[in-house]
Amino acid sequence: MDVIQLLPEFHFLRFPIGHAYLWKGTDGLTLIDSGVPGSAPAIATAIRELGHRPADLRRLILTHFHEDHVGSAADIAGWGEVEVLAHRADAPFIRGEAPGPAPVLAAWERPIFENVMARKGDAVPEPVRVDRELEDGDLIDLGGIEAVAVTAPGHTPGSVTVHIPDARVLVTGDTVARAPDGGDVILGVFNVDTAQAVESFGRLAELDTEIACFGHGEPSTRDARAELRAAVEQLAGRS
Repeated sequence: MDVIQLLPEFHFLRFPIGHAYLWKGTDGLTLIDSGVPGSAPAIATAIRELGHRPADLRRLILTHFHEDHVGSAADIAGWGEVEVLAHRADAPFIRGEAPGPAPVLAAWERPIFENVMARKGDAVPEPVRVDRELEDGDLIDLGGIEAVAVTAPGHTPGSVTVHIPDARVLVTGDTVARAPDGGDVILGVFNVDTAQAVESFGRLAELDTEIACFGHGEPSTRDARAELRAAVEQLAGRS
């Protein structure tokens, strides 16, 4: 895992699959997503290298229920006074109360999906509590700055993104991604409802965003709104 500073208070935790992001507020740390199962030690090491303690974590925001995002949530939730947040529609899957829906795969997605599943291995995330169920527009105090929960259904029923307006930062989960070759920003793959995901992407592209951070692929760190809008226009041209 690599640790990359995007802002003085904001770091990108780059994993081979399923990135995470760390915000430093006045009251402690906020982690967005938790990587695949077994990622907690690497995240703890990154936190220490940045001069903090795992016990400084105050919030864990989960963008959706897939195992490369909630994989280490149960371990991380036990570090101390950690509030776990996720969207209401995905919360039952994260808690282990019901199985989440499988993606509806296009033919071209199937070999990619099989490759990703093979790389993730057989580890299954432990269920984790959800202390706060998010709805669209909910405010999240990150310690000295507010984030807004922006729902983005389509990848999963309860996919949620984290927009920090004053910092012009958007964490998209898997609704948006960067192409595997490191090139264009694209619609995320493996969606339960692709049409709904496209609609969500369009909504995200209207937010005031300088830095956009994805669950897969490198962040867009300069005028991300323009890059997101261009990707939406390209999607519209294909329809």
